[in-house]
Amino acid sequence: MSRPSLVVGGAGFIGTNVADRLLSEGRDAIVFDSLSRNGVDRNLAWLKAKHPQVEFVQGDVRDRAALRAVVERAGEVYHFAAQVAVTTSLVDPMDDFERNALGTLNLLEELRRLDNPPPLVFTSTNKVYGGLEDVRLALQNGRYEPEDALVRMRGVGEDRPLDFHSPYGCSKGAADQYVVDYARTFGLPAVVFRMSCIYGPHQCGNEDQGWVAHFLIQALNDRPITIFGDGGQVRDVLYVADLVDALRLAQDNMDALRGQAFNMGGGPENTISLLEFLGTIEDLRGAKPDVAFGEWRPGDQRYYVSDTTRFRNATGWEPRHTAREGIEALYAWLGGTPAKVAA
Repeated sequence: MSRPSLVVGGAGFIGTNVADRLLSEGRDAIVFDSLSRNGVDRNLAWLKAKHPQVEFVQGDVRDRAALRAVVERAGEVYHFAAQVAVTTSLVDPMDDFERNALGTLNLLEELRRLDNPPPLVFTSTNKVYGGLEDVRLALQNGRYEPEDALVRMRGVGEDRPLDFHSPYGCSKGAADQYVVDYARTFGLPAVVFRMSCIYGPHQCGNEDQGWVAHFLIQALNDRPITIFGDGGQVRDVLYVADLVDALRLAQDNMDALRGQAFNMGGGPENTISLLEFLGTIEDLRGAKPDVAFGEWRPGDQRYYVSDTTRFRNATGWEPRHTAREGIEALYAWLGGTPAKVAA
């Protein structure tokens, strides 16, 4: 009998989608989560209702004993548990460090103590590359674009020097490098994804993190949207089902990919600026959202687009959803009804 998949942070946005996919494929899955983030209890209730066979273990990655009890049973591990917001890390850097860096090191140590450790996929962040201040940008048609044609065509690659900004960037960056080094030094089968903007069902988006869902939720509830900066910021967005495809491929190809970090996002073909997204919301609702502007926030990149070439070449992965298709799917999941357009 195969060992269950362990989804650490499994009641969170990405974890819920991964657990759902695994359970729908007929695999056994253990959802390990502290339930400390607002809204994840609803995700867990949904998982239990759809998949009564799911095993839930409430625990914290800062508790090595709790981790040990589930890691030694796992056939594969997905690690999503984290403090996820730059702004929160500025308020309490120590808590941010303990959840992100120490929590990941605890998990790695529990894997290392096993004779045959299960393969691990860890989700890092594009914030490990810092503010990208040296990437020269031009504001064109309300969006920032790189002046360098190659960066504009392909995005930011893994050869970009690491440059941790903010306590969040430091804690996630440290965790990122620990995973890479444990694969190199101790031979752990592990892969890192440095992720751009992921969005989709079960995302508890707020002003600090998960901006695609947050903007839609605000608009649907007729509440104002605050944009920090001028709104020209550009991101590549990736629908969560496409990320789950990539995560599964990483596990399936672990022997070839182990010890590597891959940039993961929608790529140059799925970019959107904040101002353009406001236009998409207007198209969906038939009315302009109420918008206010605030000061730029520390560590906010004016432009970040993932170059996913290395992972695509290694696995054949491609996003299946365009940005518009994914945004419409999330809007519908949140309860929105697209506005009728006159013929």
